[in-house]
This record gives sequence, C-alpha cells and structure tokens, in this order.
Amino acid sequence: MKTKLFIITPPFTQLNTPYPATAYIKGFLNTKNIESVQADLGIDVILELFSKKGLIDLFQVSSFRFASPVRVSVSGEVVGNEISDNSKRIFALQDEYIKTIDAVIQFLQGKNPTLALQICQEDFLPEASRFAQLEELDWAFGTMGTQDKAKHLATLYLEDISDYIVECVDENFGFSRYAERLGRSANSFDELYEALQQEPTYIDSILISLLKAKIETVKPTFFLISVPFPGNLYSAFRCAQWVKQNHPEIKISMGGGFPNTELRSLSDKRVFEFFDFITLDDGEVPIEELIFNLENPSSDSYKRTFLLENGEVVYKNNSLKHDYKQAFVGTPDYSDLPLDKYISVIEIVNPMHRMWSDGRWNKLTMAHGCYWGKCTFCDISLDYIKVYEPVAANLLCDRMEEMMLQTGQNGFHFVDEAAPPALMRALALEILRRKLAVTWWTNIRFEKSFSKDLCLLLKASGCIAVSGGLEVASDRLLKLIDKGVTVEQVAKVTRNFTEAGIMVHAYLMYGYPTQTIQETIDSLEMVRQLFEAGILQSGFWHQFAMTAHSPVGLYPEKFGVTKATEAIGTFANNDIDYTDSTGINHDKFSFGLKKSLFNFMHGICFDYELQDWFDFKIPKTKIDPDFIFNALEEGNDFNTKPNAKVVWLGGKPSVEHFTKSKKGNSWEMMSFTFHDKKESFNLQTNKNEGEWLIEILSKISISNAKNYTFQEIKADFETQLEDFELFWYSKPVNTLREFGLLVL
Repeated sequence: MKTKLFIITPPFTQLNTPYPATAYIKGFLNTKNIESVQADLGIDVILELFSKKGLIDLFQVSSFRFASPVRVSVSGEVVGNEISDNSKRIFALQDEYIKTIDAVIQFLQGKNPTLALQICQEDFLPEASRFAQLEELDWAFGTMGTQDKAKHLATLYLEDISDYIVECVDENFGFSRYAERLGRSANSFDELYEALQQEPTYIDSILISLLKAKIETVKPTFFLISVPFPGNLYSAFRCAQWVKQNHPEIKISMGGGFPNTELRSLSDKRVFEFFDFITLDDGEVPIEELIFNLENPSSDSYKRTFLLENGEVVYKNNSLKHDYKQAFVGTPDYSDLPLDKYISVIEIVNPMHRMWSDGRWNKLTMAHGCYWGKCTFCDISLDYIKVYEPVAANLLCDRMEEMMLQTGQNGFHFVDEAAPPALMRALALEILRRKLAVTWWTNIRFEKSFSKDLCLLLKASGCIAVSGGLEVASDRLLKLIDKGVTVEQVAKVTRNFTEAGIMVHAYLMYGYPTQTIQETIDSLEMVRQLFEAGILQSGFWHQFAMTAHSPVGLYPEKFGVTKATEAIGTFANNDIDYTDSTGINHDKFSFGLKKSLFNFMHGICFDYELQDWFDFKIPKTKIDPDFIFNALEEGNDFNTKPNAKVVWLGGKPSVEHFTKSKKGNSWEMMSFTFHDKKESFNLQTNKNEGEWLIEILSKISISNAKNYTFQEIKADFETQLEDFELFWYSKPVNTLREFGLLVL
C-alpha cells in the first residue's frame, strides 16, 4: 500500500510565519515523489480561538467562574475561584471583544490596513492591564508609523485576551508555547503522562476538532509530528493520543529539535502508547526508511530511530544509507500552509525584536551545522552543530527564486547556527548578479572577516539585520567559552554592520561557570558602551543553562561546576542542574540586566550609574569609560590582501573628454559622471588612467560572473601604467570606494 504522509507542527510556535521543519521535510519528500500534506495546527488553533465564534464560546465556557466568584469553606474561610479585577473587566467587556476580534485579526493578517486609523484613535479597542504600559511607551510612538502603532496596540489587545484565557480557562496557554512547563527538563514522563490521562482542556478540544477534520480529509497512513520546542510537546502527545484512539491503523512518528536534544536516552515504554517511532537528527533518511518499512513489512532497516520491540524500548541505527548532502534535500515547500493567514504582531517597540514576530519570512539554511563548532555552552557533540556542510551560493539562489514564486514573499530568514562569512559574500554576489530584489537576515559570529566593504556588499544584496553571540562581554570568559572573538573585535564588526545600515542584535549571557559578580557588572558596562556608541541596536540577556551535550555538560570539572546528579532520566535529558564553585546566585541579576537593556535599546539612561539598575549593592565597574570608543579609534588599514576580490556595484558612467592647461602645459583629461541610487557624483582623471578605469570597471562590474582579485587588477594596471598604489589611494578611487567599489 502506497504511503501517504500527514506532517504537522503542533501548537504553538510563531504567529507570523510557519516554523520551517515540515516545509523542509515536504520539500525532501517531493524529490522522492512521496505524497504528503502538511499543517500548522498552531496557527489553526489561534485563528479558531481568536474569532467571533471562538470568543463567544470562550466567554460562555468561562462564565461559571463569574457566577460564584468566591467560595466559603465550612469553617468560614474564603477559598479558591477568586478572579482578578483584570479578568472581571475583560469579562464585562466581552461584547466589545467579540465585536472587534475579526476586524483586528484581519488587520494583523495585512488584509484590513485602513483599520489602523481607527485603532490609533485609542477608543476602538477595549483595554485591560496590558495597556497600562502605554504611558511608558508613548514617547516611542513618535518614531512609529500609524500601521506600526496600530499593530502594537492590537498586540496588547490580544495579550489581554491571552491573560484572561490563562486565568479563567487554561493556565497552560501561551501564544508561542503551550504547557511548556510539562516539556521543560522532564526527566521523568510521569507528570506529562498524568496530564494526558486528564480530560482534554478547552484548548485541547479546539485542537482535537481541527485535527479530526484534517485526518478525515487527508486520510493519511503515516502521521509525522515535528516537535521543535518544549512548548510543543504536550500538544504533540495530545494529537498522537487522539489518532491512536480513533485511527489505530495510522502509524505515528515524532521528530524535530526537542527529541534531537532531549530524548536521546529515552527508555520509558509508556511513550510508545502514543508514538510508534521517534527519530533523531536530520529527518530525511530516518523517514525514508520508515516509509520503506511500512510498505515492505519484511524490512527492518532503521536510521536513528527509537521504537518498542518485544515490550522494550530499543534504538535502531542499522541502515546502510548515508544522510543526504544538502544539495539533494530539495527546496522547502510551503504549500498547504495558510500563508495569508499568519498574524504579524509587534510586542515591543524595537526594530530588531519585531523581526521575530512581524512579517512573513521564507526560512532557508545556508549551511548545515556550525563552521566554528567550539563554543563550550553549545551542543557541539550533536550532528545539528557538529556536521558542517555549506550549500553552494548558486543553489541557494535557485531555492530562493523557487520559494518566491511559490509563496509570493521575498523576505528570507536564514536560520543558520552561524552563517559563514565567505558563503554570505558569495550569496550576496549571486543575488546581485541575478538582480533579485530580496530582504534577508541571519545569525552570525562576530568574525573580523566582516569588514566595512563586506558589510556594504551584504547590505546592497538585501541584508537588513544580523544577530550574533557576544555572550559574556569579558575577554577572560570569551576565551573560556572558546568563542574565538574579543570584545574589541565585536565592537569593530558591529560598527561595520551599523555603518552599512544593517541592524545588529546581540545574544548576551550571564551566570557562565566561574563568572564573578565583578565580571557581570563589567559585562553590563561593555553593553552600555556598545549601545551608547550606537553600534548595537538590540540585545537579549539569557541566563546560562548547562546542557547534557555541551562541553560544560560533558566535562563539568573543567569549568568549576558540579552536576547535581549523574542519574539519567527515562524521558528527557538535556538541562542539567549544577552547582557553581563561586556559589553566586546569578538569578538576582536578571531583572536589573534586562531593565537596563530595555532602556539602552530605546537610546536612554546611558548616564545612569550601574548601581541604579539593582536593588542590592554591586561593585563599581573596572572598565575604562572610553573602552569601546578607544577600540573604534583606528586609522585606515592600507594593507590589501593580494587575493581579495574587487567588485564594482555601480553602473556605467557618462564620459567627457577635455583639455586642461596650466602655465603653457596641457593635459588630456576625462570627466566621469556616475549615477548612484541616491545621488550623482563626478570625478576626473588623466586620459590614460581614465581609459584604464573605464575598462576595469566594466570587468569588475557585479553583472560579470568572473571575480577579479586585487593582484590581478594591479597587474593589469602595471601592463599599461605606473605607480598603481599612488593611483589606488588617489582621490578618484577614494570617491569610487564611497559609492560601491568594494574590496572583499
């Protein structure tokens, strides 16, 4: 019997764009002519819940909570069922929410843009506690257009409803996660298993009704559930449970980021009451082998797969097939997904933060794994980091063009662990040669390779933002992390990106093993200076978490930490409890670090003492107040590498010949007029240099496939003329360098 696959992402991930795992798998299955249908049940549930009918049902289901808001025990004590004033307000305003919800959702889907004017009047939407922060943010709206302000207000409106759901209907609800607590660090399956024995929640009932309709329409023989995060796990089990109970003939498999990192030592057989298979790492070959086994029952070939055999959990990896090279996995296929129904929200007024929640992004990968692969907090022992394989730039562009045709969207988020600078350069050149109008962003390491000219090239190709790990802004700790960068280097690279017009987001870390209080405060001072210098636009502080597959987790004694236990759980194993030899409680720094960063991101409070951000005594910083300023004060580097590529991004100039005379002498001269997108400019040279310049600009034009090196250009010049260095650093060439003559 021919296999038909149904592939889902269970609730919840993102509101604004599909999580790409199912699209990647569907794209691969297309190359094998295997029929599949995909669904994002997260956006489906959200749209069902946040609709006129959905809110009528929601308020009806929760109305009993308001019928008897307070219960009194036999002894006269007030017990349970107390409702906050905020939820009482929302319940009282339910007609206003029901009246406005469909229009707001359509607006956030980009279908009802004129509603922005009404939303911005601030008497259209019902307001509850989330709107209290408006007074703090009023000043920021001056920098936002009407559409953005309306999106932000509509986001607060949805968050108010979400708060109501959490208090009155389902405490596990969240827009980008569901019952995350049950999935996070669940060493034992007991709590999740017990939750699955309870009656389905209200959100569960919506999910199951949608799943039922999909199963009846698709009629699959094989059901794949991708679980990227802990916040998808509970829903994944609920979906599998319903299919097992109602369609036991359908085989079910789990894959994705969560099992890849958390379930590598799985041994609890109860998991297989819900799933037939759980696969690890790249999914293409494991799924292909499972399909072959289902169609050929005598086959017993598995790739990185857990299953139940003779009543015991076994891990099978006996397949002789190698994982596919990236050139052969196909182009992600977003068909079946409701691309016009995703919701763009603006949670905080920060241009970089909104990129995660606003707008529809096609997701692609420049390279599998990480080319650096050394950071000691990272899962560098696992294939998704360890196995590095870049995709050729021309193939990437082929995939981009294919996806633009399919989705109608030209925005790309490259979801790399760290995009390689050389590949980013090649991709940018290919985009420009193909004259593609695209917008893209990605994750990077702050490599010194990101020169001023490379950043300008990336910007010209459509790159609008990068995010990268500064982690702990301390050179001692960066060395311990094996990050391969220094704070000074990060400052120079972020300056290059910023001056090119590319936004920069920094991942920041505190609480790394052996980190002292002094280093935490010094790190904050470095971050303050980076923002004050205007070379960092966005950031986020993460507290260090020790994971089982990182060098710190594998060899804790090398980093001054002790594991709380060596026991390996029967279910999830990734986050590890530990004791740091410093004995410092890093939790207490969280609020101050995040509050200061919030203000720095909005360009204020740089003059505050660092002590002002904390309600306990902290040491004074030991960082020079001009450290970052001094790091950026460097002269031009006149040493150009001979093998550096030289590219001209501009067009052909108009040329005029004239004669210049002085004191009885005359010279034949050439005048060039160039037209840049923003402005026109002129330059003059003598006739010989001018004729060479016209010829070489034509050769190194971005429209030509061949790349010329600096050495080749120098040699070409010297076949006709003399003093190349004098010409290269002359005023005409310096002018061209400002308008698109790049050395890469």
